[in-house]
Amino acid sequence: MKNLTKTENRSKTHNEKGASAPQGKVRIGSGGEPHQVAGGTHPVLTTNQGVSISDNQNSLKANASGPTLLEDFVLREKITHFDHERIPERIVHARGSAAHGYFELTESLVHATTAGILTETGERTPVFTRFSTVSGGAGSVDTPRDVRGFAVKFYTRQGNWDLVGINIPVFFIQDAIKFPDLIHALKMEPDRGYPQSATAHATFWDFISLMPESMSAVMWIMSDRTLPRSLRMMEGFGVHSYRLVNAAGKSTFVKFHWLPKLGLQSTVWDETMKLAGADPDFHRRDLFEAIREGSFPEWEFAVQLFTQEQADKFPFDHLDPTKLIPEELVPLKVIGRMVLDRWPDNFFAETEQVAYCPANVVPGIDFSNDPLLQGRLFSYLDTQLSRLGTPNFNQIPINAPKCPFANLQRDGKMQSMQPRGRVGYEPNSLSEDSPRETRSGGFRSVAATETGEKGRIRAESFADHYSQARQFYRSQTGYEQAHIVSALVFELSKVDHLHVREAMVAHLRHIEEDLAKRVAHGLALESLPDAPPTAMPVQDLAPSPALQIIGKMKNTLEGRTIGILIADGSDGVVISKVRKAAVEEGARVMIVATKIGGAKLADSSILKADGQLAGTPSIVFDAIVLILSDDAAKALTRDTAAIDFVHDAYGHLKAIGVAQGGRRLLLAANVEPDAGVVELGDLGRFISAAKTRQWTREAKIRCLV
Repeated sequence: MKNLTKTENRSKTHNEKGASAPQGKVRIGSGGEPHQVAGGTHPVLTTNQGVSISDNQNSLKANASGPTLLEDFVLREKITHFDHERIPERIVHARGSAAHGYFELTESLVHATTAGILTETGERTPVFTRFSTVSGGAGSVDTPRDVRGFAVKFYTRQGNWDLVGINIPVFFIQDAIKFPDLIHALKMEPDRGYPQSATAHATFWDFISLMPESMSAVMWIMSDRTLPRSLRMMEGFGVHSYRLVNAAGKSTFVKFHWLPKLGLQSTVWDETMKLAGADPDFHRRDLFEAIREGSFPEWEFAVQLFTQEQADKFPFDHLDPTKLIPEELVPLKVIGRMVLDRWPDNFFAETEQVAYCPANVVPGIDFSNDPLLQGRLFSYLDTQLSRLGTPNFNQIPINAPKCPFANLQRDGKMQSMQPRGRVGYEPNSLSEDSPRETRSGGFRSVAATETGEKGRIRAESFADHYSQARQFYRSQTGYEQAHIVSALVFELSKVDHLHVREAMVAHLRHIEEDLAKRVAHGLALESLPDAPPTAMPVQDLAPSPALQIIGKMKNTLEGRTIGILIADGSDGVVISKVRKAAVEEGARVMIVATKIGGAKLADSSILKADGQLAGTPSIVFDAIVLILSDDAAKALTRDTAAIDFVHDAYGHLKAIGVAQGGRRLLLAANVEPDAGVVELGDLGRFISAAKTRQWTREAKIRCLV
């Protein structure tokens, strides 16, 4: 089949300083169309055996939409080398936090699958769930702008099932052969060793500017989705299409979703950066404390089920991992819930040694021909061999199935099992109790028909790179669109090559002309660069409100924390009323004082503090309350920590409750009263304001591009 997926060419090439440069050698793009690379003579790209590579963009498939072939030695060598680059830290998703819990099915999918985990309602299946950032090392911070990993290991009666996803529904690349390149571009630059856990640098955006297929994921990562307020307040996505297989062998496509009980919530950018310094472990601490206090994190589990006939009518290819299926097109069906209720006994033994792999499925679940998924099926197992040093990593307790398991695999480093008997092979006639294959109930792959010419090709249906990026941007509220613009300006301002900045703005013109103009203005570009040619016309897909965060926030204080600033002379009666009202709404309340020992209240009683002012800034709270005597407030106006406590809360769009002399502190922090600054005489109004951000305040206090 002729490959029609084109990589959009730049109108001209550039040298390091952004000036026009002579044409150099051509490089094959993601769809087979050559694009120009800055001038000079480039060596031929080869394998480690010196074999020249004709196509470094597409893995070898049985046909344009078919599965990836094991014979693809270019893919295998490239990913094998990539998987073994770091020892022993994970190459990606190194910074992680995890917890034990259970999954409970509430609605059976017995018509679609034989997997017990999806058919046996009421069963509580143990799970171990790990959340992670992608780009930073194990010692990086919790809160950078980054995609989050969302990996769940189900210890089912039929064996382990690993649903290894992320907190956005799309990915940056269409084929696994490009994953090493993506991560090399994303990671800290090799000649200088920075930046850590950040995409705001030249190599990432250079790569992205040459990969139009990444534009949809760019919109997601530049949105507030990648600045989660809490791990408990983000969605999870399986990204790929999988198959469910029923007892008759019929398959149905499925996409998996996790929906947080607490609703979606993000931070704002300034808050995010300050959190990184104030508490590098902010998300890990939040998860730990929620479990310790019995506020167990919970998600609904939902699926999108669809047939091949339905998929044929989609205005995109569901096998393309840079595409999502809008909920308006295929509604979510909630079938269960996950609750995390136990912290690991030992961080290293469990959170660090857990080994997830998308290839770990149970009978009744199978794979699609998504070329990124096909590569992951190989890559995850291979990388565990490097990280954990032995093929026996499945014997580590956190990785071992909780159902009986037996096979004839033997020996290897760190072998902790003691197989008995004479034989280590199958079939055999010398043992009456050695493991045997089972025709009934054993895993069976879908009997899918594959035809066509094999080759390094990409399906024509993968050629639309901009339509869903446009749909995502147009689906956001005005506040969220402004945040995307600001994020792009911030990130691209860190890129020291003009031609890369121009190339990105050119791509943005296909997404939304106004978006491109606003980013160009923020980057001080004198004119808009020409939009690159497209392989397919950009579609105007209907907006999807489900893609917002603001529209999916819950009007609740559950999972939120309110900080009450007190000092000597504060009114204990008011403090008690605020605490009682907040706790009744599900909030956690922390007392902050100038000293960790607390403060002497107006009635001479001592109220202990949960945090000391300088070490407990308002950025760790969802709303704040100021209950201060006139004398204490006057003294605190000379304390920069107190001024910042109030000023940051206001700047981060949080509700502020005020009583007694707290008004003096507001004045010192240049806080102008609005609907979110509430006198505690109207406690109900404060509680209502504390449940959300004060979005209308943003335009008054921040210069939005």
